[in-house]
Amino acid sequence: MKTDLNVVNAPQRSRLANGDSVTNFRVASTSRRFDRETQSWVDHRTLFVDVECWGELGGNVSHTVSKGDPVIVVGELYTHSWETDQGRRNRPQVRAEAVGPDLSRGVADFRRTARPATEPGQTDEPPADDDVPADPYTSRSTDYLEGEETLHQADSDVSEPVPALT
Repeated sequence: MKTDLNVVNAPQRSRLANGDSVTNFRVASTSRRFDRETQSWVDHRTLFVDVECWGELGGNVSHTVSKGDPVIVVGELYTHSWETDQGRRNRPQVRAEAVGPDLSRGVADFRRTARPATEPGQTDEPPADDDVPADPYTSRSTDYLEGEETLHQADSDVSEPVPALT
């Protein structure tokens, strides 16, 4: 089984009353299966999922991603629920931590964005559900910024293989 993810609509950026910004778009995940009779891949089922991107990620997405683009989305998948006159409604949604082009289907040119200074008290981050400590694996890194606390240049002439962890 193979699944591709494609952007269904152009990302829409909105600024909330509290000053935070969010970018929303929809993706379609179409599973494919190999048909042995025709010896080809055929589309099977499609799942549509809404994606929300907060803050700087949302700005970068709105300037980079277009309808039809193949993408990879990493984040929290959950069910968004609400009440209507017809009853309770649900839809799958992703609060994205990262969005990027699917490089198995094309190439991309990457450019770093300059970080704008935010006003005091303005975080431009998603609303916090609880006071949960920051996840060290998703926190911003300074590894690629210039300065004394950055990674050192790697030696390109190292010829000994590094043993794999077992």
